[in-house]
Order: sequence, then structure tokens, then C-alpha cells
Amino acid sequence: MKHKDGKPYPPNKNSKKIQVTLIVVVLCGFSFYLGGIFCSEKETYATNEVNREDETPIGNSAGSLQTRGNSFTECSADYQDYTPCTDPRRWKKYGLHRLTFMERHCPPNFERKECLVPPPDGYKVPIRWPKSKNECWYRNVPYDWINKQKSNQHWLVKEGEKFIFPGGGTMFPNGVGKYVDLMEDLIPQMKDGTVRTAIDTGCGVASWGGDLLDRGILTVSLAPRDNHEAQVQFALERGIPAVLGIISTQRLPFPSNSFDMAHCSRCLIPWTEFGGVYLLEVHRILRPGGFWVLSGPPVNYENRWRGWNTTIEEQRSDYEKLQDLLTSMCFKLFNKKDDIAVWQKLTDNSCYKKLDNADNYPPKCDDGTEPDSAWYTPLRPCVVVPPATRKVKLNALAKWPERLHVAPERVSDIRGGSEGAFKHDDSKWKVRAKHYKKLLPAIGTEKVRNVMDMNTLYGGFAAALVEDPLWVMNVVSSYAANTLPVVYDRGLIGMFHDWCEAFSTYPRTYDLLHVDNLFTAESHRCEMKYVMLEMDRILRPNGYAIIRESSYFIDVVAPMAKGMRWSCREEDTEYSGQNEKILICQKKLWYSKESSL
Repeated sequence: MKHKDGKPYPPNKNSKKIQVTLIVVVLCGFSFYLGGIFCSEKETYATNEVNREDETPIGNSAGSLQTRGNSFTECSADYQDYTPCTDPRRWKKYGLHRLTFMERHCPPNFERKECLVPPPDGYKVPIRWPKSKNECWYRNVPYDWINKQKSNQHWLVKEGEKFIFPGGGTMFPNGVGKYVDLMEDLIPQMKDGTVRTAIDTGCGVASWGGDLLDRGILTVSLAPRDNHEAQVQFALERGIPAVLGIISTQRLPFPSNSFDMAHCSRCLIPWTEFGGVYLLEVHRILRPGGFWVLSGPPVNYENRWRGWNTTIEEQRSDYEKLQDLLTSMCFKLFNKKDDIAVWQKLTDNSCYKKLDNADNYPPKCDDGTEPDSAWYTPLRPCVVVPPATRKVKLNALAKWPERLHVAPERVSDIRGGSEGAFKHDDSKWKVRAKHYKKLLPAIGTEKVRNVMDMNTLYGGFAAALVEDPLWVMNVVSSYAANTLPVVYDRGLIGMFHDWCEAFSTYPRTYDLLHVDNLFTAESHRCEMKYVMLEMDRILRPNGYAIIRESSYFIDVVAPMAKGMRWSCREEDTEYSGQNEKILICQKKLWYSKESSL
């Protein structure tokens, strides 16, 4: 640099030192940046070993992981029943119309919790199946509302440290067994393997679904999150399939033409209101030839109206409206006795031709409405017409249990799907399940009842375990190929879900979570730490996780699991390949620092 007269400034002795210092600082910073890029996420979530031993250790091996680092913090005790996407704390943000506040409303990313949900004060390892069907620990689901408000209906009774489930309900206070016996008389297909899958809307404590398990029928019990009743939590604590959900403004997360039977026992759903959209949604998910069962108002109004706080004229009008609506969407009255009425969805598609007339209601859905689109898809007041082919009709399917291993026709609707691909998948999972049982002997015992396959293809894992005393919720990603209809066609249950969000269940509701390359498929969309924290939320203390992934993702996930107080070990796959590994983990039982224990 020069003076304005052209003479240079005298040289600064410190300038070279400053330049060298700046270069060193820049290079160090750049080196640190590159290190951050190439350093695996596993170091961020590495954890110290928890000193407390598991109550039921999964064992040690050369593959045991001993990574050290920081652990996740505990959520406060008032989050013991935290359901992120159906959180009562956030209900006031949403409308009352059609109970939309009870639908899924997940928190934005900046409100997501990054802590471990604690168990309730006094939590115990759940009572094992089949005893759990009839009793559970009070401290595990410490809610008295049903016990106090429904005591005359015998939903449950508190006795000492336990809740006892006598099998009662609003429409069957004298026991669900006799109620289902009458239903079987009205629907003989329930007894010969024709009816295998069912959905119960407004399920109470799932006594109906629990009774059907003994009769070979697998039921998804559905009820919304509430402050007092905790219906779904009771169901899952008993070992009965259930999910949080409500028919409101969005479709249920199930494919079309899937359930063999749907049931409503005084569930108080206003079926004929809002253009009949609630009943139209039942029509969408029920397969042709399937049955819709209704007990309670307005069925048997002639004898019951006095106890319903109404008039006989009002109830007669409600029943006639319901019958007209069902007829318009191609149901027929199949049978009726006492408080139970049964309608059947017709298998003859000629009935739907009347919907071409613009004067008829409800109208036919246009071709732009995807029948199986069911993840945040708005309900529409129109009829989803089933395909005319036989592949979705109830009478076209093999009876249970034969249908489990028969390739459904709908497998050909999937890109790359075929009968051969289905058979190969079925055989593959038989081998894998046998290997899993060697690695985790608890499978097939009373320790494992509620199971989730977090990213299934055709339900092969569930099919391979069908003889064990457990049930499997098969989850298909809302971003993956639509294979869920195949799962239902073979007589299994499942639902759509996006693992970037929380699942529709209470904490501590599953004994075993199974992952098959979920992180490989979804890591570009979802932060893995949130998926792992969600797994921890829904997994019971002393429950297990089988994580099947590439070696890279095993190395990433394992330290996160340690940070959640899981004990894990790495194992080879059934073929001892190097590219894919299995992580066997067990969640430890711990109590909140705020606990009085």
C-alpha cells in the first residue's frame, strides 16, 4: 500500500505473523468441518453403559456393543402417557367440528421431544398372555374413569392392585361371549374360516376383539385418544390388537376392500350425518361380501327407545334413514335379531350402475380418487366402487388358515409383484424367523405378545410366526409400494404409517419391534434419532427390538440404542453375510427420577 503521494508505507513487522495465523485458523476450521461431515452420527448419540442389569438379560457375546458417550434425558413424569400426534395438550389449537381435534395433529419439528418417556409410578412388567386378557396391573394403566362411570356395564372392575375384565360392554353387560354367540348365529361365515379380519369402531376396552381371537378372527380395535378412558391403552395392555383413531374428516389408514367384517356396538358415530361420510368410509375399507354389524341405536328401537332419551318416532326415522343410506351404497340387510343388525356389502357390481344417475346420492367417486390412498386423505361424500373382478371379494378368498399362504390376486397390482415373488418372500421369512428364534428365544413364549413389523412387504414375518401366541401389526410406509392389501388378503392386519411421525398408540404397548432395512429406506426423509426415540416410546420395558440393517446403519443405530438405556448385541444374519447384520436389543426397566419409589 502507498501514500497518496506515491511513497510506500513502511513495512509492518507483524503482518506476516497475522497472515500465517489466519491461514492456520482457517485450515483448522476447515479440517474440523470435514471431520464433522465424515464422522458417523453414532458418536453423537453414544452412551455410557447403564450400571443396572436387565431383569431378563439377552446375554453377552463377542458382538456386544460397549460404546460410551452421552445418554438421552428423561421426559418429565407428566409425559408418561405421551402420544405426540394425538396429544390432549394441543387439542385447543384445533376445531370441535366433527371432533377434528381428536385426529392426528403431529407437533412441528421445533416442538418434538428428544427425551425418554418414563413409565408410571409403580409400573410393573405386564401380566402375560393369556392371563392378561382378563386382568392387568392398575399401576400400568392408572385410570379409574371407566371403572366408576361404566360399573353397571362390567367393562372392568378394580380389585386390589389389578383391573379385572369381566367381558362386559354397553350392549353386552352380561358378557361378550353370549353376544358373539348370537352374532355367529346371524353370520355363519364367522364359524367356518370365511371371516378372518375385522375392525371394531369405538371399541371400549376391546372385549369384542378379545373374544374373537379365541374364534380365529383377528380384530383391529379402534378408539380415539381421550383424557379419561384410555380404551386403546387398556386393549394393548391386555394383549389385544388396537390403535388410536377416529372417523372424522380423514380416511382411516387402511386400504380399500380389506376387512371381512366391521362392527359398531353403540359407538355413537352419527352414521347418517354429514352426507353419510362415516358410513362411506366403512364401505371403502370393507371388502365385497363383507359384513357390517351394528348394535345399539337405532336397532331394535321398538323395544329400546325409552332408555335412549328420545321418542319412538325419532328412532324410527333414524333407522329408516340408515337403511336408505346403506341401500344406496349397495348394502343389503343380511340378518337381524334383538339388538343386532347385520348388513352385507354386495358382490354384484351392477348395483353401482345406479350411481351414474346424477340425481342419486351418494354419487360415485371420480377416477381421480385413489381407493387405497389413506394417509391424511380427506373423507369425501362419494362411493368408492370396488373393482368388478373377483380378487377382492370375500367369497373369492380361500378360507382361513389356507388363505395365509395363497398368493392373493392383488399381488399382481404391485410393481414387481407376482405369485412367484410372493412364494419366495413367504419361504424367506420362514428361514429368517427360525434364525430369529435362535437369537431371541423369547419369541414364541409368554414374554412376547404384541409385535410390530415396522416395514413389512407382504406380511411374511407375521405369517412365519402365526402358530406362536402373539399377533403382529404389519406397517407399510405411506411412501413405499402399496402392499398392504396383500397383507389383508392373506388374513393378517396392518396399517399405513410414515415413520417420520409418531405412531398412533400409547407408550409401552409392544413387546417386540422388528425392523427390516427401515433406516436404509427412510433415512433420507427422517432423522434416525426420532425414529429410535419413537421405538423406545412404544416399546414396553424389558421388551425387545430386532433391527436388521446394513452394517453401516447398525453402526449408526447401536450407539443411539445405548443412549436409550437398551442393551444390545450384534449378530450375523442367517447367511452370515458381511453387508447386513442384526442388532438384538432389550429395553431396560427404569423409573423416573421424579418417582416416589
